[in-house]
Amino acid sequence: MTLRVTSGAGGARRATSRDDYGDGMSAHRVTAPELPADGPAPKGPASYFPSIERTYGRPVQEWLDLVADRLDDHRHMEVVSWLKAEHGMGHGHANALVGYVRRALDA
Repeated sequence: MTLRVTSGAGGARRATSRDDYGDGMSAHRVTAPELPADGPAPKGPASYFPSIERTYGRPVQEWLDLVADRLDDHRHMEVVSWLKAEHGMGHGHANALVGYVRRALDA
């Protein structure tokens, strides 16, 4: 188990374990929605998820985990810029991922 200390809003520090769920993810994991094979299309940021998987060749859950970890100590647009610069992601896809994670963490 790896313990790391992060700074949150207002400089508050918290310790999180990379093994809180037994799968290597931190305690603030946001899970990808189950997208129906048929029926109504997803709305909002989740509507981008099938395209993100096809375009970048990685499961959405991997992207959500990266974004959730990055949001510990970076602002929304900083994470969007990081996804664009480091992973070659388009602005709409990056913004959809960050928006989805932020909404889930704020709930």
